[in-house]
Amino acid sequence: MAFNFFNLRKLSTKAALFKNVQLTKDRFSYLKRGSYGTVDFTDVEYFKNLLGVNNFITGEEVKSYNEDWLKSISGFSKYVLKPKTTEQVSKILKYCYKRNIAVCVQGGNTGLVGGSVPVFDEVILSTSAMNSIISFNKLSGVLVCQAGCVLENLMNYVQSEGFVMPFDLGAKGTCQIGGNLATNAGGLRLIKYGSLQGSVLGLQAVLADGQILDCLNTLKKDNTGYHLKHLFIGSEGTLGVITKIAIQCPNTPKFVNVSFIGLESFDKVLSFFSLVRKEFSASLSSFELMDSVAIKSVQKNIGIKCPINGDLKFYVLVELSADNNYISHSIQNCLEKALDEEIILDATVADQPSLIQNLWKIRENIPESLLRYGYVYKYDITLPHELFYDIVPEIRKRLEKLDVKAVCGYGHLGDGNLHLNVATLEHNVEIASAIEPYVYEWTSKCKGSVSAEHGIGFLKSKYLKYSKTNLEIDLMKKLKNTIDPKNILNPYKIFPQDDN
Repeated sequence: MAFNFFNLRKLSTKAALFKNVQLTKDRFSYLKRGSYGTVDFTDVEYFKNLLGVNNFITGEEVKSYNEDWLKSISGFSKYVLKPKTTEQVSKILKYCYKRNIAVCVQGGNTGLVGGSVPVFDEVILSTSAMNSIISFNKLSGVLVCQAGCVLENLMNYVQSEGFVMPFDLGAKGTCQIGGNLATNAGGLRLIKYGSLQGSVLGLQAVLADGQILDCLNTLKKDNTGYHLKHLFIGSEGTLGVITKIAIQCPNTPKFVNVSFIGLESFDKVLSFFSLVRKEFSASLSSFELMDSVAIKSVQKNIGIKCPINGDLKFYVLVELSADNNYISHSIQNCLEKALDEEIILDATVADQPSLIQNLWKIRENIPESLLRYGYVYKYDITLPHELFYDIVPEIRKRLEKLDVKAVCGYGHLGDGNLHLNVATLEHNVEIASAIEPYVYEWTSKCKGSVSAEHGIGFLKSKYLKYSKTNLEIDLMKKLKNTIDPKNILNPYKIFPQDDN
């Protein structure tokens, strides 16, 4: 069963979630709406004529587009535009640029930092109707598609052709490829296939004034000046609307093996990681860490049992993939060695698809299991391997006298990406103040990043300074002002707003 964020929103206790909705006007009262135009009857008629009634949304249906999936941010847009082509996006932005109408770009809306929902009454431009696969070259392995294609659909398509997408996400059933690029999503297999900056060969984007920038290159080598595609990967919709993507897909590995391992300390986790990386440098595709709190949350709130001793302090999921079956025998030898040396305490191995899926379900259901408590403070940070888990006990200590249900750490240890989660009954200002900005200050002192794979968006904008120097931020602002001088694309995102 695919892990689908949209379905998870329905599964979670609605009463608790709605109770925890913290409207933007309450939590962020210091913000002021920019001097943008207001959509009037003439604008509505233009959009309706351009898109058709079915792709122009207003009324009660807009509510779901205004809220992020955590229901921690809620905007006040009245209109959702759903173009089907690059040309329609171009006409929308050209019109909005002329009328000075602010636009919020939205894909699958599975982000955690409020980057894809409006802050005020920005028009929402949804890419969900741009969901066509344009071409797939079996010889080169290059997929060309529209930005609104759901990641899981693309995974299934290329798999049927003998290939895999170079990244995988827990939200694959809902997230869209355009949003993945816009946030430079990392995911579960970055350790093997690298980041989207390397996998994406080209893209097409529409600029704020409606100009179409066609960098839809399918070549692996093109050393002709600036690679403009990199400006849009990770730009979070602030520089342009990505409409088409060309991405390199590797061949499907013939053999996959997943191990689920229990350990007693984080030092042992690091020792085991070092051992696995040394033995399986070419075939290691995932190395996922989960602490005992995360595992117990999945057992209690989802009902999935731990396949090994459930009373250990740490667990890791190791996935190996290769074109020959040496990995099955080799991982058995590796685990036996680790057991003999008391690096690990328990383990189970799977090489059949159904069993592999069962092990992955434990890892993938952690976010939902924590959300069942009511409200979750989520922090997506990057840290050096040796400091990866240290922030978790620090936060537990800071919150020990407050009403907190769970503090846990899990994530992609292979690439240093920690998901620090704090679960509570509802949003609480005292708890939030105890975590922020401390967690970002701590991360900065450790030479880490305040955002590993979800971007900065709206919620982290005032913490950008902990990962970027003043000069870096200044250059980013100059790029933004050059490409979007009216600042109509995703305003209030990435850059800190005046809170005076």
